[in-house]
Amino acid sequence: MNRSGMSLAFPPFTRMVKRLVIINTAIFVFMLLARNFFPAGGVLMELGWLIPREVVHGRIWELVTYSFFHVGLFHLLFNMLTLWMFGSQFETDWGSSRFLEFFFFCVVGAALTTIVLGYVGLMFLDPVSAGGYAAMGFLGKVASLVYTPTVGASGGIYGLLIAFGMLYGDRQIFMFPFPFAIRAKYMIGIWIFLAMVGALQDAGGAANFAHLGGALFGWFYLRYMPRRGVQYAASEGFFGFRNRYYRWKRRRAARKFEVYMRNQGQTGQTPTDRSQYFDEFGNFKAPDNRGKEGDKGGPRSPWVN
Repeated sequence: MNRSGMSLAFPPFTRMVKRLVIINTAIFVFMLLARNFFPAGGVLMELGWLIPREVVHGRIWELVTYSFFHVGLFHLLFNMLTLWMFGSQFETDWGSSRFLEFFFFCVVGAALTTIVLGYVGLMFLDPVSAGGYAAMGFLGKVASLVYTPTVGASGGIYGLLIAFGMLYGDRQIFMFPFPFAIRAKYMIGIWIFLAMVGALQDAGGAANFAHLGGALFGWFYLRYMPRRGVQYAASEGFFGFRNRYYRWKRRRAARKFEVYMRNQGQTGQTPTDRSQYFDEFGNFKAPDNRGKEGDKGGPRSPWVN
């Protein structure tokens, strides 16, 4: 689905995008107040940061909560503007439910990427203090992810970016403040390249690993997840299983009733044909429908047990 074209209009401020922006901004302001006026509150806020060592010891909520924290105003502004620019497009196309599912799928994927890389790095290093990893080169930096806090919605943002490049790659986008437009797939390719370079350098390595993880899981979602979303597919599977179970129960009840009527015939009662009480699907016929065949004889709606 490649849609070309260029527009100078602002994207719509869709419902879930607006809520995410408000929540992230409110938490950012609360963090500023907590750090300046309530030091203990700042420590509590850190419980939401992603620290791989703490996640594997039970703080599972950090896989999601870290995405609501930002360390600086420009960090917050960049993420929220990008969320508005690209997230509104997908919420309009997919609906709020699938948009949120995709966004947090990428957020959790970015967190899992950071955790896995950190512990893979530890496998090749001796267990020393976190401060000693900095002198061990790239592998030591990867291992230090286990103890390094990660915050920000960039994992979900990069998932949106890779999805936009895949679905709307030919759309023209202005790269502010430069006075020219560029195709979305090229712009997003540049951002992914910069994230890869940042991951290989010393500065911002942890954040860039999360960026790449979010982009990877965004690509995986579009390529291999159900087209209508995991939630829709799961609900369809659940209701399909439930309906098969109910049909099995009706057929089982029909067989038991047939045995009962046969036993009644053996004790002197007149045996009864199964089709007099059940249709071909195993549904019990209403009394006013028994014995009526064809299109005549009134309504034939079965009772559904």
